[in-house]
Amino acid sequence: MRIRSILHLTLALLVVSAAVLAVNSQTKKGTKSKTKKPAAAAPTPTPEPPIRGPNTKEGASQAAKSAKVLNEIMGTPDKGIPRDLLAKAECVAVFPNVVKAGFIIGGHGGRGVASCRTPAGWSAPAYFEMKGGSIGLQAGGSSTDFVLLFMNQKGMNSLLSDKFELGGEASVAAGPVGRTTSATTDAKMNAEILSYSRSKGLFGGVSLKGSAISPDKSDMEGTYGSGVTAQTILTANKNRAPPEVQIFPNTVAMYSGR
Repeated sequence: MRIRSILHLTLALLVVSAAVLAVNSQTKKGTKSKTKKPAAAAPTPTPEPPIRGPNTKEGASQAAKSAKVLNEIMGTPDKGIPRDLLAKAECVAVFPNVVKAGFIIGGHGGRGVASCRTPAGWSAPAYFEMKGGSIGLQAGGSSTDFVLLFMNQKGMNSLLSDKFELGGEASVAAGPVGRTTSATTDAKMNAEILSYSRSKGLFGGVSLKGSAISPDKSDMEGTYGSGVTAQTILTANKNRAPPEVQIFPNTVAMYSGR
């Protein structure tokens, strides 16, 4: 009897211990679930503010003229810029109505607009001016539209600088025309910049080599404000630009999909 009583007592103690352990386990689980902090939500990126200057009228006019030139050139596919080249270009610049005049010693100058690729698409348009001179058998005057394709990072870096010379800091070559580039395209395709022109008058002996391109401070400040650089604009999303100047990057995007 004494042994049986001891066995009963031991069994009862084991049952009670198991019950206590189960209660403690449930209590700890409940405490953990109550004290567990919710996962922090990913912060919503704050959109960058728009950039707008005091007078966008001239900038909007230049952007519209440049977009029109590109549309007209691409409107004749057999004689336009090959789309596969536009798809490879890192930046596109258009200089409408570059005035050239001279007799033996000539010169040319004009303003244009450029846009570069960014992770979010084509950048806000930046404003540039082109100036140059030439010596040779030439006479007369004309107005010519120029399109420049910056084909690689080195060419793009030249556009982001304060000033550069075509054929100097950046190699330039006449670009091929047509619907697509030929598989037998020559070594000129290794140039950092490909140039295209559309003449509206009679003029000969002019080359873009030696032409200097630099930011147009007047149009830049009017469109984006004082102190804004071309590098800032060409790396900024186009949506940061005033809506009236976005016509240029929007037009470039129509012909340059990758």
